[in-house]
Amino acid sequence: MKPFAYLRPDTVDEAVRARAAHPGAAFLGGGTNLVDLMKLGACAPDLLIDVGRLPLDRIEELPDGGLRIGATVRNSDLAAAPVVQERYPVLSQALLAGASGQLRNAATTGGNLLQRTRCAYFQDVSTPCNKREPGSGCPAVEGVHRDLAVLGHSAHCVATHPSDLAVALAALDAAVEATGPDGARTVPVTALHRLPGEHPERDTVLEPGELITAVRLPPPPPLAHGRYRKARDRASYAFALVSVAALLEVRDGVVHHAALAYGGLAHRPWRATAAEEALRGAPATADTFGRAADAELSAARPLRDNGFKVPLARRLTVSVLGALAARHR
Repeated sequence: MKPFAYLRPDTVDEAVRARAAHPGAAFLGGGTNLVDLMKLGACAPDLLIDVGRLPLDRIEELPDGGLRIGATVRNSDLAAAPVVQERYPVLSQALLAGASGQLRNAATTGGNLLQRTRCAYFQDVSTPCNKREPGSGCPAVEGVHRDLAVLGHSAHCVATHPSDLAVALAALDAAVEATGPDGARTVPVTALHRLPGEHPERDTVLEPGELITAVRLPPPPPLAHGRYRKARDRASYAFALVSVAALLEVRDGVVHHAALAYGGLAHRPWRATAAEEALRGAPATADTFGRAADAELSAARPLRDNGFKVPLARRLTVSVLGALAARHR
């Protein structure tokens, strides 16, 4: 076992200062991902800064009708919050599709967004991995990659981001509030996670020492319905092969508003902007939904064993949008 120190700060500023003073430190939220990776040896921080008990555990309604979710709000509490179930059902559905009840009781909002990939090569320290050791190679490209990326990947990494929550937040146009050594800033969720490019070791655009303090949701579109669906190898406690988070508003049989995001297809939650453009102003029909999915998925570059994800994503898209359109009839 690699020895490490432990610190439980009382304030956000204390946590940020401690992280800035210790380059080998890591923030600890619920620990449902980081502790597992430490056991495997895939991550080895020399200091754990426990932010799980900072006063960031509130869900607040905002004057504009939006919502502010503290970074330490537990996944189970967020999914069960009446305001989330009523106004952001796609978010509650996504949370309940993730992990197990026990893990949702421990996992935090901020930690869920920052969880690392579940690629087997990243977790296995006996194998090369550019995400874990830059320049060592990506054996998944020619190896076991059935669960991995078909969009936005590079020769250096084909990993996928595992979060269900992040996919729903991407469709909802959420933003992340973060505090670091240089102060506070806000980052759109759709810009938080990086594509791998030549630097897959960098999961997000957060700078060293920046701590997520909250997630902010804008008011939901007043007449839009939302839904999250997840295709996986078993009915519970499995990461997505493909997931779809969608919001749809239909007026007189025509799509007025559409927001669509995919999980399980890329290194980050994938906001389907080409599909959204194809949907707006078009008839709310299965043919329209299929063409919109095709417009987005035409950019896919499947690997040897994961080409099935493309038609699966198309079918899920048509099914989810069709179900939402039916609610407007």
